[in-house]
Amino acid sequence: MVQLTTLEASASNEEILEVIHKDGAVILGDVLDDASIEQALEETMPYIDATRMGADQFTGFKTTRTGALMARSAACREMIMNSKVLDAAKTFLEPYCKRIQLHLGQIIRLMPGQEAQMIHRDRWAWGTYLKDVEPQFNTIWALTDFTEENGATQVVPGSIDWPDKRKPEPDEICQAVMTRGSALLYTGSVFHGGGENRSNGDRIGMNLTYTLAWLRQEENQYLSCPPEIARELPREMQDLLGYTMGSYALGYYTPPLPPGEGPEIVGPEHALGREVLGEGIGSEALMDGLMETIESSS
Repeated sequence: MVQLTTLEASASNEEILEVIHKDGAVILGDVLDDASIEQALEETMPYIDATRMGADQFTGFKTTRTGALMARSAACREMIMNSKVLDAAKTFLEPYCKRIQLHLGQIIRLMPGQEAQMIHRDRWAWGTYLKDVEPQFNTIWALTDFTEENGATQVVPGSIDWPDKRKPEPDEICQAVMTRGSALLYTGSVFHGGGENRSNGDRIGMNLTYTLAWLRQEENQYLSCPPEIARELPREMQDLLGYTMGSYALGYYTPPLPPGEGPEIVGPEHALGREVLGEGIGSEALMDGLMETIESSS
C-alpha cells in the first residue's frame, strides 16, 4: 500500500524538496497553530457560507470554493507568505523562471455526501501544451482534520513522470490524512483529487498555489485583488500577486490617458503608485534572464 511521507514542520528546505522530487507530494505536520486557523476561519466563514456549491462533477456538487483570499483575510495573507513554503516553491520553480507568482488562493469545503473528484493534474490548467517544464507548486492547508472518512485529498505518489493518459490503479492511490494545521505540498504534475466525504461534517482546506511569473494565473489576481486593495499591501505581497514584471518584457502597460498626461510604458507597479527604477522593462536582472533563455535555446 502506497503512502505519503510526513515531515515535521521544522524540516529543512532540502528535506522537503527531496521528498517532493521523488513522490511529487509531502505532508508537513502541524505547521499552523490553533489561533491562526481560528482567525482564518473567522475572517472567511461569512464568504464561505455565502458561496454556492459547484455546478459540475469536477468542481463538486457538494463543494464550495471561496477565493480572493489575499484581499479578504489577514490570516490567509500570512499563510500565503509563509516563508518555509515560499522558499520551497521558489527553489522548486527557479529552474524555469526568474520570479514566481500566486496562482490560486481559495478555501475548499467538501460537505457530507461529496463524491470523490476525478484524479487529475493541476498543470492541466494550461492544457497539455507545456513539456519538460514544471509550472507550479501547490499547497493544501488543513483547516479541519483531513481523514479517510471526510475526504482527505487522494494522491498518487511517484506519478510525476507518468503520461497524461495513464489511469492510476486503486492500489496506487493513497490519501493525505493529516491533522488540522498540517499542510500538503505537491507539484502540478502529481496525479491527485479530492476525496469522498462519507462523514457527517465538513472537510475544509485552503488551496494556495504558486506558478511561474510568465504564465497566466488560474485565479485572476488583478481582479480578485484590484489596485485599490493591493496598494495597501506590503510590497512582497504586491509582487506575488503579479504587480511586477514577470520577465524582461512581460506585464508592462500604458495608462490610457490623454496625450502627454502619462507615461507610455511602465511596469504594473505604476498602478499601485510605485515607481520602481531598474526592475521593470530594460532592467539588468531581467535582461540577464532573457539572454540566458536565448543562449540556452541556440
